[in-house]
Amino acid sequence: MNKKELFERFTYLEKQIGELYAQFGELKGNLVQLIEENHHLSVENHHLRKRLDSETKEQDGQDNELLHPEAKATAVGEGYDNLARIYEEGFHICNVHFGSPRDEEDCLFCLLFLNKQQK
Repeated sequence: MNKKELFERFTYLEKQIGELYAQFGELKGNLVQLIEENHHLSVENHHLRKRLDSETKEQDGQDNELLHPEAKATAVGEGYDNLARIYEEGFHICNVHFGSPRDEEDCLFCLLFLNKQQK
């Protein structure tokens, strides 16, 4: 094998490695998108399950209130209920991050706001 053929083979291999590297980069980008989408769907699924459970419990509570009307608690207000529902659905209600999606962890600003509204 002469020097020219050897150089051409190295050049060809280098080109193939570059193409493989580009394909790996593309696959990595796709994998990152899939992982992020999976995480967001898992969080949304968790929030929907919590909401479904709470609605089921609310329905049971409403049935109980119909049977025992004297056990009805004082109403705080429709606005407060809406904010609490939005918070439970996984969104911030505080002035710092209002409307942005909330992680699994509780937000101290939102909780402080909710506690302030109850009093």
